[in-house]
Amino acid sequence: MVQEYGGYIEFEHYNGSIYHDEAIALNCGRNALAYLCKAKHIQKLYIPYFLCESVANLCNKINVAYECYHIGSNFEPIFDRKIESNEYLYLVNYYGQLSNEKIACWKAKYKNLIVDNAQSYFQLPLKDTDTLYTCRKYFGVADGAFLYTDSRIDSELPIDESFDRMRFLLGRLECGANKFYSEYVANNKLFATEPMKKMSKLTQNILRGIDYHEIARQRQRNFMYLESRLGKYNELSLCPPYGAFMYPLLVKDGTAKRKLLQQNRIYVPTLWPNVLASCESTSLEYRYAADLLPLPIDQRYKLEDMEQIARCVESILAS
Repeated sequence: MVQEYGGYIEFEHYNGSIYHDEAIALNCGRNALAYLCKAKHIQKLYIPYFLCESVANLCNKINVAYECYHIGSNFEPIFDRKIESNEYLYLVNYYGQLSNEKIACWKAKYKNLIVDNAQSYFQLPLKDTDTLYTCRKYFGVADGAFLYTDSRIDSELPIDESFDRMRFLLGRLECGANKFYSEYVANNKLFATEPMKKMSKLTQNILRGIDYHEIARQRQRNFMYLESRLGKYNELSLCPPYGAFMYPLLVKDGTAKRKLLQQNRIYVPTLWPNVLASCESTSLEYRYAADLLPLPIDQRYKLEDMEQIARCVESILAS
């Protein structure tokens, strides 16, 4: 872009550092995986059943074969087979419950390992391990992802532009979420067809204005508070991750309890609804998709908010 002088002042420029600044900055998580498949000439992925359908859809789009595996109650793969040199095991770090020590065990067993840290943004990658992160689950940005890998593709990628995607974020700030929810959903769907690009200047700029230490601290504190209040009801045995994603509460009849929470304006997503359609109702994956309640613990909330959430959950569980 040609340098301009004068005129109106644009969006403020921030000069802070970016968490994962050493990684490849791309426009979305799907394309981080697509980049990796292209750079490493991957022909097949082993992916979990308990996963967003976007990964399988991406594999179909880029002509990479895939095969699904089950996970155990500890979120680790039930997987014990030989994989070929052009095949990779796709390891999802659900709710940050896989420490780097656990990941290292899988890396020792399978050299061809890809770690999906979309739900563990503040967990730094294991050395020499292909690892991807997405930004939208943690921060108020419209796009963005990071990829750690020792491989590069030959072609130069265009730079993405985010200015036309920011309305739902700016609108929520001033008017609330409901009015702009449909635009948020539309933005999520956009990445199913969005080509591979470098991260936009706008998203990088916003990421430079974030106090990462404070956000991680707030998330950790909120997670620990809910664990202290709700851990006795939780069927999961959790490790408190640094800068946690959400608090995963596993209870019986979670679908009904999710609706009751929504009636109390506590909006808990189903991660992921496609699992309910693709897995047997007797499977652990189905049970986790239906009954696992990811409670919000992010940087928007203080301990007083966690108290309100805990009190509401306790009331619902008691009834």
